[in-house]
Amino acid sequence: MYVAVSTDCLPDLQMPEVVDACADLEFTTVEIALRENGSVLSPSRIDAEFDKAVHLARRSHRLEVCSYDVHIDAKGDEYFQHFEAVCRLGKATKVVTLTVPSGELGVPFNEEVERLQRLVDVAEGEGVRVSMKTQIGRLSEDPDTVKVLCDNVKGLGITLDPSHFHCGPSSTKNLDKIMEYVFHVHLRDSKKNQLQVRVGQGEIEYGKIVSQLSKVGYSHALSIQMAPMPEFDQRSELRKLRLLLETLL
Repeated sequence: MYVAVSTDCLPDLQMPEVVDACADLEFTTVEIALRENGSVLSPSRIDAEFDKAVHLARRSHRLEVCSYDVHIDAKGDEYFQHFEAVCRLGKATKVVTLTVPSGELGVPFNEEVERLQRLVDVAEGEGVRVSMKTQIGRLSEDPDTVKVLCDNVKGLGITLDPSHFHCGPSSTKNLDKIMEYVFHVHLRDSKKNQLQVRVGQGEIEYGKIVSQLSKVGYSHALSIQMAPMPEFDQRSELRKLRLLLETLL
């Protein structure tokens, strides 16, 4: 296992400046969030400006890229067209893991299975893999549902975000049952009633998480995913969590 950081942690910076900032904080690996932010790495622009997108993604050469965190705003067939372009970007830049959100609560289970299976099939055609984020307010907020989805969608994995279990309705449930499906990990510090707090002031048991992942042979990124808190220095918080996680590895 190794520590990484998401570009979402420094949302005011664009590529490649955000990568330079992460390198200055002594990270060696970065996760790139693909959002509709006006850059050529916006999912809606990747297909039309593919060479530019590949060039911009590769400008992270100071750091290894462990994954793409994919946020597609389009709906219907357009959604899958944008996702296919992201998969081709992953193949071209040798980034294997793509994190996507699961369907919102209320989406029919069979409909979600079909959607996720279609995503997995598209991804496998480009040699990349789909990792569904565990998240409050979505089908993936419940580890039991996560396990059933992964059992029904061959090739699907998860991006484990323990904060969303800790703060959500499944806080008392054991996560061991889903550890075998973990492709990627998002981390911050949290309390029961607050998704993010300053590093060291929360209740996330990083050591336990690392131990659970070790038991299933997980050897990939622990990616820091912290939104800026206006009252605190974000770079100091990122450095603090990096050092804390590195002591556990």
